Amino acid sequence: MKVTWIGHSCFLLASGGGTLLTDPYDAGSYPGTLLYHQVDLSPDFVTVSHSHADHAGVRFLGGSPHVFDAPGEFEAGPFHIRGVATHHDGAGGSQRGGNIVFVIEAGGVTVAHLGDLGHKLAPHQAAAVGSVDVLLIPVGGFFTIDAATATEIWQQLGPPPLTIPMHYRNEKCRFDIDTADPFLDRKPAVERPGASEISLKKENFPAKPKIVVLDSAY
Repeated sequence: MKVTWIGHSCFLLASGGGTLLTDPYDAGSYPGTLLYHQVDLSPDFVTVSHSHADHAGVRFLGGSPHVFDAPGEFEAGPFHIRGVATHHDGAGGSQRGGNIVFVIEAGGVTVAHLGDLGHKLAPHQAAAVGSVDVLLIPVGGFFTIDAATATEIWQQLGPPPLTIPMHYRNEKCRFDIDTADPFLDRKPAVERPGASEISLKKENFPAKPKIVVLDSAY
């Protein structure tokens, strides 16, 4: 599987001749704030964790991708998808609504995309997510879990062999949220490869947990 960070919470997963895009953003909904280039890809499948514009810009995509935006289990070409119901806030969804964690398996690699998760996972939610190889986790806080809660979840889920932070403040995202640095602070094995993509094979995962900070492709 190849994983490319497009920007924000949007990743392109490619495996077995199929492509899946997570949480495509609508950059135009946040002028002067969300400065990633508009996503204009034509994936086979799309997962949408919730309906906010920075995660649900499906209308900008080419082709006719099949969109998954609900909990459940699905088969989609080379991908097996499991959607786990969670919340966008720490108040049972009363502030920002629901959120879906998508667990995506293809080519023997399992990826968990946490969307805009707003709380620590309850035991039954962590069990539903299960064992994962790659964790795509929001770390910026305010709209999502912050660095401290992200660290708890990182530990709660393993930590997984590979973790990639997302949804944080940087030169292309000027939301009033934290950078990735508070999450990365005092974590072992943090790498910045200076690339937007990483190729994954089960047999090549590190023996100890590693965090990789990718550059955005857009």
